[in-house]
Amino acid sequence: MQTQQTYRGSCHCGTVQFEVDTVLDKAAQCNCSICIRRNAVMHRVRPENLRVLSGEDNLQLYQFNTKTAKHYFCKTCGIYPFHRPRVAPDMVTVNVFCLEGVTRETLGEMEIGVFDGRTFSTVED
Repeated sequence: MQTQQTYRGSCHCGTVQFEVDTVLDKAAQCNCSICIRRNAVMHRVRPENLRVLSGEDNLQLYQFNTKTAKHYFCKTCGIYPFHRPRVAPDMVTVNVFCLEGVTRETLGEMEIGVFDGRTFSTVED
């Protein structure tokens, strides 16, 4: 059984730095119009478990269609570190590949689910 720990994360250029307290035991991939293109593996946490340490002013918000989901990208390097999903706007979904020490091999130790965002509703977000 894994225990909760603090993971440090960042965008590619390092401008956006953050920490997340979580048990990194499961994640998901989504097939909606934006997730399929960015090919991220996402892990959901409560907002109080995510702390932006630096670069918050360098985050660009991207929204489309229903404008419910809030996708954040670094203005400098374009990397997506986290977002607030439409299906759970009270949560934060972290891109696990932005976390230090996470590799493709790490995914083999996690439960990876698939979220069918494409058919979640008639409007993708």
